[in-house]
Amino acid sequence: MNKAGFIIQRGALLVLFFCLIVLQDSCRSRKEFAYFQGNQKIESLETYKQFIWQNDLLSIQVSSSNPELTLPFNPFMGHSGSQPAGYFNGIASPSGYLVDSAGEISFPYLGQIKVAGKTREELTKFLQESLTKYIKDPLVYIRILNFKVTVLGDVGNPGTFNIPNEKISLIEALGLAGDLNITALRQNVLLIRTSGGKTERYTIDLTSQDIFKSPAYFLQQGDVIYVEANNAQRNGSAINNRLGIIISVATLLITTLTLVLK
Repeated sequence: MNKAGFIIQRGALLVLFFCLIVLQDSCRSRKEFAYFQGNQKIESLETYKQFIWQNDLLSIQVSSSNPELTLPFNPFMGHSGSQPAGYFNGIASPSGYLVDSAGEISFPYLGQIKVAGKTREELTKFLQESLTKYIKDPLVYIRILNFKVTVLGDVGNPGTFNIPNEKISLIEALGLAGDLNITALRQNVLLIRTSGGKTERYTIDLTSQDIFKSPAYFLQQGDVIYVEANNAQRNGSAINNRLGIIISVATLLITTLTLVLK
């Protein structure tokens, strides 16, 4: 084999080597990608409870058989529902009761009320019992207007999402974010939850059915989900971005050497 042929052969082997590096993870096991693996019977999911905390914006509507008596207790009635999910251009609307740093709201006739740490059901029951002094058989309806969750990292459409019905699972949130990318690490999804001044971290394995029994399965207001990219895929992506340049340079080098050595 002449010198030019030897150089061409070596150059071709170099290009092939880089291609193999890029493709080395293409045959990764199905177990790294498939969700909810296992066939065990799941007895029950975690009981869902939505708690109220500081900085929540509450819509509280009071009704009864005599609408005129409820007017003092519905100061935001003319504004409620005028802006979707309590937001307008990303700014919380003034159509509800903002829970202050002490976990309280100021409610007509009742004054300062401690609401942080209560579920909606508990606060509803408390208000209905308290308002019987002023209204016969009052009905109370409570919503969290600024209920939102954030999904970051290696997903199709990261961002912050407003949740009008105030109930969403981790799986639904990832669906809103466009699902995990193929390069995402499914066994180490992080959920950060801040409530009552405390921050909790949950590590979630989406390939296991245990997720359905996790306290992180149903999301709370303000939860943040972070999806990490797989290290091997991240490295492969970096190589892939440079592969075109490498091939072009190698091809140019082989061509130049072939012409020079003819």
